[in-house]
Amino acid sequence: MARTKEFDPEAALQAALELFWRRGYEATSMSDLVAHLGIGRASLYATFGSKHELYLRALERYDRAGLPPIVRELSQPGPALPAVRAVVRRYATEAADERLRRKGCMVTNAAAELAPHDPAAERHVERNWDQLETVLHSALVRAQAQGELPAERDPLTLARMLLVLLQGLRVVGKASADPARVRDAAEQALALLD
Repeated sequence: MARTKEFDPEAALQAALELFWRRGYEATSMSDLVAHLGIGRASLYATFGSKHELYLRALERYDRAGLPPIVRELSQPGPALPAVRAVVRRYATEAADERLRRKGCMVTNAAAELAPHDPAAERHVERNWDQLETVLHSALVRAQAQGELPAERDPLTLARMLLVLLQGLRVVGKASADPARVRDAAEQALALLD
């Protein structure tokens, strides 16, 4: 007879996400996970597999929670450029917010820490960035079609520039105590949309 789980796997996955997001993959040991999640090591392995598998599932969960609001915001009917500007400004505000900035973005953290040597993490990061670039590109194409963006601007290259800017805001915001650095960069990039 199979034993029933004595914990909620979804709650445990969320707790693991928070720990990985705050500390990073390498700085989080299995002992840390066992202590933080309050789950026995055997149960943790039986439910989630290895630390790496748990990390990738946590990263996927983070992505599922973070991208849909941006997609909804950039896909609303009506003027598109104000929505693009609002997303960029929100990233800059979050990157400068003392309560949020030290954690950064879990996808950006994965890109810096794991993607260079971990193909599974790299695929996840690329998939996230492809989705973000696509939604930015679509919004900018709409903005151009509606006359909000000059005809000579290339929506794809602008979307790519904004993607790189957004990721850079997260990195610089995480390490810099000067909030003007990220806010000024965001505003300068937004000036390119005029």
